[in-house]
Amino acid sequence: MTWRDLMCGELRAEHVGRSLTMSGWAARRRDHGGLVFVDLRDRSGLMQLVINPERAPGAAELAKEIRNEFVLRVRGEVVARSPETMNAKMPTGDVELQVDELEIVSRSTPLPFQLDEEGVDETLRLRYRWLDLRTDRMQRNLRLSGAAVSAIRNRMEELGFVDLWTPSMTRATPEGARDFLVPVRLQPGTFFALPQSPQLFKQLFMIAGFDRYYQIATCFRDEDLRADRQFEFRQLDVEMAFAEREDVLAVLEQAVRAAFEALDREPPAAPFPRLTWNEAMTRFGSDKPDLRFELEIQDATELTRESEFGVFANASSVRYLVAPTMYSRGELARLEELVKEWGAKGLAYLVVDESGEVRSPIAKFLSKRELEAFCDQPGTTVLFAADEPRAVARVLGLLRLHLGRELDLVDTSRDEFLWIVDFPLFEPDEETGGWTFSHHPFTGVAAGHEELLESDPGSALSQAYDLVWNGWELGSGSIRIHRQDVQQRVFRALGLSEEEAKEKFGFLLDALQMGAPPHGGFALGLDRFVALLAGEPNIREVIAFPKVSSGSDPLTGAPAPVPKEQLAELGIRLLEEPQ
Repeated sequence: MTWRDLMCGELRAEHVGRSLTMSGWAARRRDHGGLVFVDLRDRSGLMQLVINPERAPGAAELAKEIRNEFVLRVRGEVVARSPETMNAKMPTGDVELQVDELEIVSRSTPLPFQLDEEGVDETLRLRYRWLDLRTDRMQRNLRLSGAAVSAIRNRMEELGFVDLWTPSMTRATPEGARDFLVPVRLQPGTFFALPQSPQLFKQLFMIAGFDRYYQIATCFRDEDLRADRQFEFRQLDVEMAFAEREDVLAVLEQAVRAAFEALDREPPAAPFPRLTWNEAMTRFGSDKPDLRFELEIQDATELTRESEFGVFANASSVRYLVAPTMYSRGELARLEELVKEWGAKGLAYLVVDESGEVRSPIAKFLSKRELEAFCDQPGTTVLFAADEPRAVARVLGLLRLHLGRELDLVDTSRDEFLWIVDFPLFEPDEETGGWTFSHHPFTGVAAGHEELLESDPGSALSQAYDLVWNGWELGSGSIRIHRQDVQQRVFRALGLSEEEAKEKFGFLLDALQMGAPPHGGFALGLDRFVALLAGEPNIREVIAFPKVSSGSDPLTGAPAPVPKEQLAELGIRLLEEPQ
């Protein structure tokens, strides 16, 4: 038996006169007074069936039973449509199949939603994900994902990288999020951790002499879900021995360009622009700036040191944005409520009308010199933040993004990639009052900054780098520490004693003493990358079986309780019974 001679979307005028077998799903059925028309769908597209009772009375009788999403097998003759019935919107719109034989292969119960229905509740879509995956949107997204990942694999192997697998059950390592733990039945009270990344294993591959490693790795992080975050996710994991930063960046740029080329899109020009972390925070208030619009943050700290406006004079940082619109008082009140949610104490402003006149309750406290500096652009609103530098950068960075969207400043026709480099090695740990790592504790120290590890950790720069596309962080990497003594000093700066470091990372410290080459790498978040390629705002739209924001899976009902007997086998007793 033949299921199909051609795919549905392949039918063309050149096939007229041929007798073909086709199979697929009934996307739509229309009864026109005896003639039945069915749009038959498969992964390649749609084609029209015509079931005529005069030509095939048995098929016509059976066709009365057809409903949406029935699986059909048909055989018939390809004929040209009459000029008035041709459908230019369909690639197969010049022809149709006059059905001689019809078989209902599989029936469908009434559908919870139609495949072309808009605004379907996401939980309902995920509950019936097998149905949702049939939609044009999901078919396009997952096939796009497959093409992009395939192109990346091919490019990595062209560049001499070896696809090496790493374990999914390992020991917990500090990487910035909570671990998912796996209890071990054979050793009660002990746990594996699912990897947040294959970080240490890929470093060990370099020490083992593999030189160039890559993997499409599945990683796990127990953190709150949002538009660009899931418990489990894929990343292009890369590591190179005897490599400088520019070597790693060039490889990732080639991988990105390969994905664009595979989708017949113009790849971004290489090399991608570079910004230091300090430049990005100063100009855009973010370490993942969206460069598709200007609106840079400007500094007024020195200008306002002797200001009569005490809020400015007493703040360690005073900075501002110039919005290209004249906001009303009501609009400014709304913006003030917004920035307060982000941690600001208030929102000072100057509205400059088209004639250059200034409207603001703080104008009377500002000198002529200050007003001239701030109000040189008529038809604008100057928005200020005054606080300690990190708080100011955060508030104005978020406000910049909000204004970009609200004022339609973002040029959505542009793709802006950039590298952020020269990150701080450490950042303050608000819980302990000490230091924590900015990326992870295995990140290399910038040349010449090793002496700061003990004397001034907050000033030490790292050899870390992030890749940003249109304001989304796609991933991060670094040149790693390859000397055991430097790794020990970093651990000490993080507050780890020698005993703690040995207990947690003894195998790595041992390996670093046995001929570890200089090495570095990167991890590219594939789901975020594919979402942007597909023009989707949420990575759930490019993942076949995602979790919802609560962390649950409407399809399978996971997570779910397990029997007490199974918990007892694992040496686990619940303090509270699940609700």
